Amino acid sequence: MIWFTSDTHFGHANVLHFTDRPFGDIAHMNRALINAINERVAPTDDLYILGDFSYQMTVVEAAALRSKINCRKVHIVPGNHDKDWTHKDVAGTFIAEPPIVRINIHGQKIVLSHYPLMEWQSMSRGSWHLHGHIHSAGSVYNELNRKQGLMRYDVGVDANDLAPVSLEEIRAWFEGVEFYGRARWWEWVNGTGDPAVAEDCEAVRELMVEVDRDHATAQESAEASRRCASALRELGLGR
Repeated sequence: MIWFTSDTHFGHANVLHFTDRPFGDIAHMNRALINAINERVAPTDDLYILGDFSYQMTVVEAAALRSKINCRKVHIVPGNHDKDWTHKDVAGTFIAEPPIVRINIHGQKIVLSHYPLMEWQSMSRGSWHLHGHIHSAGSVYNELNRKQGLMRYDVGVDANDLAPVSLEEIRAWFEGVEFYGRARWWEWVNGTGDPAVAEDCEAVRELMVEVDRDHATAQESAEASRRCASALRELGLGR
């Protein structure tokens, strides 16, 4: 089987607070997360850790924790807190992967990274994007992605009951979801509280509505896109 997880943050005391993890101390958390991995992931399985395996511990200490994971094929996609796992002192601890990994499992294309992407390869043809980094609590973020037809999933422990999630579980999660369209960046929420930014966001939305409509022909759609591109350039926010 193939499994995914991220953002275990082994050794990071403050993660207990900002993610509200139910552990009394960091030693308890370290043991519990390793046990959760070993309970689900078999020694012959593949486990992809999408970044931030550990924090605030030496590379030797982190490697010692890795040795307690029974799975022999543990891949690591680097996050913002990860060590250099290609260093000669710890080479072989993980299967070190590049920052963005593309895999194809029985026809299912998957793009892996630590950071969430707005768009990814083959997203309009059913490709999944799995990531970590954001420490989304519970299933809310993943639910919102699914409801919007985005095959994007946070595999972090905080979003998955503090345990890895399997390929088949993610497949079941996306069962029946129809791809909605490309990332609608113009619908992003203004989180600044600044009325001027809110006005800018609304001005962009008004322009993009025309492009987002169904058009009778490809030519009409292309012409709407051209008009919108021209209007966006003229809008010149902040300049």
